[in-house]
Amino acid sequence: MPLNTPNILTLLRIALIPVFVLVYFLPNTWANMESAGFFLLAALTDWLDGYLARKLNQSSAFGAFLDPVADKLMVAAALILIVANPHLRPALMSAPLFSVVVLIIIGREIAVSALREWMAEVGKRKSVAVSYVGKFKTAVQMVAILLLLYERPILGMPAFRIGEILLYLAAGLTLWSMGVYLKAAWPELIKADAGEP
Repeated sequence: MPLNTPNILTLLRIALIPVFVLVYFLPNTWANMESAGFFLLAALTDWLDGYLARKLNQSSAFGAFLDPVADKLMVAAALILIVANPHLRPALMSAPLFSVVVLIIIGREIAVSALREWMAEVGKRKSVAVSYVGKFKTAVQMVAILLLLYERPILGMPAFRIGEILLYLAAGLTLWSMGVYLKAAWPELIKADAGEP
């Protein structure tokens, strides 16, 4: 495991997860702002470690494996915290719909990770490389979670409501991007079922 700057940033992001969870549950009026700050810090380190890996030519197999794991853990932790917070349920347009959307987002991450792992085994990993739809989905999802964590109005705008709507949009993009990946992988899945080499 090369301990270069990008990998250290990725490990830092994973180490931030329990701190983020702890801060979220602090019994003070600033806990939501502090947890949003930790989430923003994690999102920035995600961008920075990728940028540095390319800029410093420090890409590694370990980093390629760990980076998406760190992202998924942070996103899943944030979404589960929001769903589990009884204080936020009355503020949601629909708590059951919100829970389903969170399940869709987390379920898609698991499904796409499994699909990528299987495609790597058959030597076709590049067929399910991150698409533009996937990148846009990630950006919308990160902004949505940040606003949901922050909760309070920003410049008079209802940050929580905007975050909720953006998360619904992210769920739609999640299903679309999963469709794109499945379409790319489908020929290989059919071939494998038919027993073709």
